[in-house]
Amino acid sequence: MSEQLNELSFEEALKKLEEIVTSLENDDIPLEKSMALYEEGMKLSKQCNRMLKNAEEKMTELMQADGTTEPYDEVLED
Repeated sequence: MSEQLNELSFEEALKKLEEIVTSLENDDIPLEKSMALYEEGMKLSKQCNRMLKNAEEKMTELMQADGTTEPYDEVLED
Protein backbone atom coordinates (compact mmCIF):
# COMPACT_ATOMS: atom_id res chain seq x y z
CA MET A 1 0.00 0.00 0.00
CA SER A 2 2.76 2.50 0.87
CA GLU A 3 4.36 2.04 -2.55
CA GLN A 4 0.98 2.76 -4.13
CA LEU A 5 0.61 5.87 -1.98
CA ASN A 6 3.92 7.23 -3.20
CA GLU A 7 2.72 6.89 -6.78
CA LEU A 8 -0.41 8.99 -6.21
CA SER A 9 -0.45 12.67 -7.00
CA PHE A 10 -1.62 15.01 -4.24
CA GLU A 11 -4.95 15.45 -6.01
CA GLU A 12 -5.46 11.70 -6.38
CA ALA A 13 -4.61 11.06 -2.73
CA LEU A 14 -6.94 13.83 -1.58
CA LYS A 15 -9.77 12.48 -3.72
CA LYS A 16 -9.31 8.98 -2.27
CA LEU A 17 -9.27 10.47 1.23
CA GLU A 18 -12.53 12.32 0.53
CA GLU A 19 -14.10 9.10 -0.73
CA ILE A 20 -13.04 7.31 2.45
CA VAL A 21 -14.53 10.03 4.64
CA THR A 22 -17.80 9.78 2.74
CA SER A 23 -17.81 5.99 3.17
CA LEU A 24 -17.10 6.29 6.90
CA GLU A 25 -20.02 8.68 7.29
CA ASN A 26 -22.28 5.92 5.97
CA ASP A 27 -23.72 3.95 8.90
CA ASP A 28 -24.26 0.82 6.81
CA ILE A 29 -20.68 -0.47 6.70
CA PRO A 30 -19.43 -3.17 9.08
CA LEU A 31 -16.92 -2.39 11.80
CA GLU A 32 -14.09 -4.32 10.14
CA LYS A 33 -14.54 -2.38 6.91
CA SER A 34 -14.70 0.89 8.87
CA MET A 35 -11.42 0.10 10.59
CA ALA A 36 -9.70 -0.77 7.29
CA LEU A 37 -10.98 2.46 5.70
CA TYR A 38 -9.86 4.48 8.72
CA GLU A 39 -6.36 2.99 8.51
CA GLU A 40 -6.14 3.73 4.78
CA GLY A 41 -7.43 7.26 5.40
CA MET A 42 -4.76 7.90 8.02
CA LYS A 43 -2.05 6.77 5.59
CA LEU A 44 -3.45 9.01 2.87
CA SER A 45 -3.66 11.93 5.27
CA LYS A 46 0.00 11.52 6.25
CA GLN A 47 0.99 11.26 2.60
CA CYS A 48 -0.90 14.46 1.74
CA ASN A 49 0.75 16.25 4.65
CA ARG A 50 4.20 15.10 3.48
CA MET A 51 3.46 16.34 -0.04
CA LEU A 52 2.32 19.73 1.25
CA LYS A 53 5.38 20.04 3.48
CA ASN A 54 7.67 19.17 0.55
CA ALA A 55 5.93 21.77 -1.62
CA GLU A 56 6.30 24.40 1.09
CA GLU A 57 10.00 23.60 1.50
CA LYS A 58 10.50 23.85 -2.26
CA MET A 59 8.72 27.21 -2.37
CA THR A 60 10.91 28.47 0.48
CA GLU A 61 14.04 27.34 -1.40
CA LEU A 62 12.87 29.08 -4.56
CA MET A 63 12.05 32.27 -2.70
CA GLN A 64 15.43 32.30 -0.97
CA ALA A 65 17.24 31.63 -4.25
CA ASP A 66 15.32 34.55 -5.75
CA GLY A 67 16.24 36.78 -2.81
CA THR A 68 12.65 36.92 -1.61
CA THR A 69 12.44 35.86 2.01
CA GLU A 70 9.14 37.46 3.00
CA PRO A 71 6.29 35.17 4.10
CA TYR A 72 3.94 34.19 1.29
CA ASP A 73 1.02 36.31 2.53
CA GLU A 74 3.11 39.46 2.69
CA VAL A 75 4.44 38.90 -0.83
CA LEU A 76 0.91 38.45 -2.15
CA GLU A 77 -0.39 41.58 -0.42
CA ASP A 78 2.23 43.88 -1.95
